[in-house]
Amino acid sequence: MTSPARTAPAGRPVVGLDLGGTKIAAALIGADGTVLARHSRPTPARDGATAVLDALAAAAAEVDPGRSAAVLGIAAAGVIDPRTGMVTSATDSIRGWAGTALGAGLADRTGYPVACDNDVRATAGPELAALGADGREHGSLLFAAIGTGVGGAIAVDGRMLHGASGIAGHLGHLPSPEAAGLPCTCGATGHLEVIASGPGIAAHYERLTGAPVDRLETVAVRAARGDTDAVSAITTGAAAAGHVLGGLANALGPDRVVVGGGVPRIGPLYEDALRAAFASELMEPLRGLVPQAPLLGHDAAVLGAAALTTTLPLHHPGALR
Repeated sequence: MTSPARTAPAGRPVVGLDLGGTKIAAALIGADGTVLARHSRPTPARDGATAVLDALAAAAAEVDPGRSAAVLGIAAAGVIDPRTGMVTSATDSIRGWAGTALGAGLADRTGYPVACDNDVRATAGPELAALGADGREHGSLLFAAIGTGVGGAIAVDGRMLHGASGIAGHLGHLPSPEAAGLPCTCGATGHLEVIASGPGIAAHYERLTGAPVDRLETVAVRAARGDTDAVSAITTGAAAAGHVLGGLANALGPDRVVVGGGVPRIGPLYEDALRAAFASELMEPLRGLVPQAPLLGHDAAVLGAAALTTTLPLHHPGALR
């Protein structure tokens, strides 16, 4: 069962977990936002959902052996419905993850009340809070995470959107002209993710050259050396992302647009192409809007996960029995 969204007991730490396809990160977060303890371990992604839930519980125990925390928040890969605590859809990066009772299952294993959400929405939470700190309590945010896939989060008038089954914000599955005809992991064709993600850019370079390439960073190195096909692959992916984000900005009217993830870190070639395409789409009232890097560093996901416990329903131990 769930309780209404509420604030964790004042002064008590919170456990924050970040579940990705390859790594679990855990932290104990103090009431003042200080990270008191950290732990990480590989995600047993090939061993199934039960093994993943067990690993998450073990990570929580590592950072809070004295049981000082009051609640636990988890930012997880997949389509997460925070109201039901269910993983409603997922890729095969974690075997058998779709259909997992994340909230109740983790609450049963740890004994904490648990709040859960998609990892990108959780990471975007502190970005939305920062708008409030700047005096925009009802601010709007467009957040994109571009890495192995393309994820996102949308907040309008101070409220993070979750949508039916928790699917709101999955920007990678918007149509993109640059991706026309290319098959997407979701089963459709022509979606942004297959041209703008790291693997999408690498695959486009292979299509241009006929030569296999191991990863995005290799394409970036070749682009820096003047390889025109590498430059084209990177700028095509960046422009595709910029056009989609610019169109969304016109529809949503965000106060801030944030682009994070590993792909933008390859350098100014990508960033400049994305920003130029974004600017080309904007209507007049938004002409000063420029995509920005995230405010927080490597702790953003666990801090965002901990913050979920103040805004989302809590799933309590015993719900599965």
